Amino acid sequence: MTKVRITHADSGQVLADGPLGWGITPFEGNFYISRKYLKTDRFRVNFLPGLCIYKFLYVWMDLQLDEDCVARNIAWMYWLPNPLLPFIWFRVAVSRRDPALLIEEYA
Repeated sequence: MTKVRITHADSGQVLADGPLGWGITPFEGNFYISRKYLKTDRFRVNFLPGLCIYKFLYVWMDLQLDEDCVARNIAWMYWLPNPLLPFIWFRVAVSRRDPALLIEEYA
């Protein structure tokens, strides 16, 4: 079973760690992370909306590293998700190609 660990590169803060599949779902170059595998409670919704024509309405999220340091728009969450895509429902999503994140896949 392949697992993935997602870390904020500058701070070393582990954001998610768990199995690829239903727990952390790779889709279109992104990872959709279920709450069970989030390793931080520092994601904050910033209420900047977005719209995908087939995944529907989402909001951007910031990562609050400490009082003075915030990684803006590093993640997003679908608040009005497409009912045909249950693996994106109310999950924190991050880009696999974000240079601020360190993605490690391991067995």
